[in-house]
Amino acid sequence: MQLYNTLSAEERAELIDQAGKQRLTLSFYAYAKIEDPKKFRDDLFLAWNALDALGRIYVAHEGINAQMSVPADNFEAFRTTLEAYEFMQGIRLNVAVEQDDHSFLKLTIKVRHKIVADGLNDDTFDVTNKGIHLKAKEFNAILDDPNTIVVDFRNHYESEVGHFKGAITPDVETFRESLPIINEQLKDFKEDKNLVMYCTGGIRCEKASAYFKHQGFKNVFQLEGGIINYAKEIEAEGLESKFIGKNFVFDNRLGERITDDIISQCHQCGKPCDNHTNCANDGCHLLFIQCDECKEAMENCCSTECLEVTHLPLAEQVKLRRGKQVGNKVFRKGKSENLKFKHSGDLPDVVLDTAAKPKKIRERIKIKKVLVGKAEHYFVKAQVAQFLIETQKVTLGDKVLISGPTTGNQELTLNEMLVNGKPAKEAFVGDKITFKVPFRTRLSDKLYLIKA
Repeated sequence: MQLYNTLSAEERAELIDQAGKQRLTLSFYAYAKIEDPKKFRDDLFLAWNALDALGRIYVAHEGINAQMSVPADNFEAFRTTLEAYEFMQGIRLNVAVEQDDHSFLKLTIKVRHKIVADGLNDDTFDVTNKGIHLKAKEFNAILDDPNTIVVDFRNHYESEVGHFKGAITPDVETFRESLPIINEQLKDFKEDKNLVMYCTGGIRCEKASAYFKHQGFKNVFQLEGGIINYAKEIEAEGLESKFIGKNFVFDNRLGERITDDIISQCHQCGKPCDNHTNCANDGCHLLFIQCDECKEAMENCCSTECLEVTHLPLAEQVKLRRGKQVGNKVFRKGKSENLKFKHSGDLPDVVLDTAAKPKKIRERIKIKKVLVGKAEHYFVKAQVAQFLIETQKVTLGDKVLISGPTTGNQELTLNEMLVNGKPAKEAFVGDKITFKVPFRTRLSDKLYLIKA
């Protein structure tokens, strides 16, 4: 039985593009008693792999927490796999506000101690004694009550790009950090204030609301379905959005726009911006906000130090990383002194700019392309890229596309090239070609032939 991924992220992205079919990004969670999480995990993998469902899923004895990408054509079949379990019958699926076919490129299901790392001992309080769930209209109304205190139970990098007006936004990097901080900060308001909480999809508030009721808070409320569901309800009912900015999400999109308001800045130059990126240095991967101009100038790096590292030969980069704990830190949230315009903690509701109108749900593939090779090397001083031809002939004058997670999509025409070190007009499978490029290529880049 296949219980693991057999394709790389790049290969999966190529297959998705070739299929040309819409995918839906969604999330869901359920607290339930699961006797054998390992078997549950394996059964889900087999069922979802057959449907080309991708995503990041955590299962534990206490339930399931999932963020996924599912082909639209397989959506009902996917729902059927959930309905097979009694505790997921009728479960709410939070479908994303903005869609991206590349939101997830692997199916990863992990067995964990908990589905959310909250640091709580569930045996010390009643986890089922939760706060009152509020729909968007009710949530808007209670926010207008002067006796309401609204708390953002997300992390600093999430609230910085978008939050509810007037919310307390703890300066924390993990959910577990926020619980004792808020408990101490609001200890004098347990009897007479409405404690209203929200998070991305609702799962963090499920546990937090029960915890705060146990701590003695009398009036505890939570936003049903989180920000994702709130955005859908205000649109469907024509309500005012009291959330401003962008909702951070934990997939390749790194955010979906709720309002056109930009309330954060590029961490490097201070320009109004709310687009997150991960530092291109594999030994860093710092998550930060970067505008298009800084992205181009810094080549997706958070600092000049990291930029210099990315220009080193791969062997030297690997040597620098040896012994350091950098694996799997795709969303490393640590702050850096290099980020001069980073803000966290008590955030204002000041709008700095207005974003361009969001793109349509799915961008159709604008060019027909065929994969022909992969990057082998980049010669920094000469600004020359080298590719290994793997699938078919390449001819002088061909239009090609160089594509990669950091490089993006770059089109050019092969006006001259070297084949195995010598000038030539044609290159065949197994040949190495080199040619000048006005940008830096990386080992993750692929070479495509553009078809008319």
